[in-house]
Amino acid sequence: MSKNTRIWLVFAGFALVASALLFTEHRAHVLGFLVWLPVLACPLMHFFMHGRHGHHHGGGA
Repeated sequence: MSKNTRIWLVFAGFALVASALLFTEHRAHVLGFLVWLPVLACPLMHFFMHGRHGHHHGGGA
């Protein structure tokens, strides 16, 4: 096993343990934030999805 592979395995293990601990300790905060996710997503969707309306330059003619 190369040194680079071992480094990534250690990092993956650390990230897995850290994310599990963060989720179990801060579950109420994370789940409370998820309620507001659709409200926060609406302005972003309008900005990125409707940004090109009315800007049809050039054309088929």
